[in-house]
Amino acid sequence: MAEIELATTPKTERAKPAELVQLIVFRLGDEDYGIRIEQVKEVTVTPEVARMPKTPPFIKGIANLRGDIIAILDLEERFRLRPAGRPLPERSYTVAVEAADYTLGLMVREVPRPFTLPLSQIEPAPEFVQDAGTRDKYLEGIAKLPEGGIIIVLDMRKLLTPSEVLRLPGKGASS
Repeated sequence: MAEIELATTPKTERAKPAELVQLIVFRLGDEDYGIRIEQVKEVTVTPEVARMPKTPPFIKGIANLRGDIIAILDLEERFRLRPAGRPLPERSYTVAVEAADYTLGLMVREVPRPFTLPLSQIEPAPEFVQDAGTRDKYLEGIAKLPEGGIIIVLDMRKLLTPSEVLRLPGKGASS
C-alpha cells in the first residue's frame, strides 16, 4: 500500500526546482565580481568622462549615457585592487547600474558576461571580508562554482555610503 501512496503524491509536495539567479559578471583586479542582472540598466563602451571637483578619487567623473548624466566609478580603485599609478586601459566598458534614487556607471576592463546559477550556490560573505569603514555591507555573498572558482556578488544598493551618495555629481545640497 505504501508504494501506491508514494506514486499518488500530489505534485505540490515534490521537490521544487532550484531558484536561479542571473548575474552580470566582470573582472576587478584578478577576481570575478557579479551584480544581479535586475540591477543592471545596460553595458556599453565607456563614454567620455568629465572630471568633477570635490569627489572621491574613485569617482572618475560624469558621463552622458544616452541623455542621462551619471557618475562613473572605478571599483578597482574603490576596493584598492589596482596598484597605485597603474593606468586605466585605453578602452574600458561601463556597467550602468540602478540603485534606489540614482544610476551609476561602473568602469570595468573587459566586456561583462551574463551568468546563471542556483541561488543555493551563493553563501553569505564572511564578516571579516566586509569593509570595516562601511556602515552597510555591500557584499551580497560569495558564489561557489562547481569547478572550484568563486564570484564575489555585490549588492549595488549598499555599494556607497550615504555620505558618498551625497557627494555624487548632481546630488547633495543642489538636489
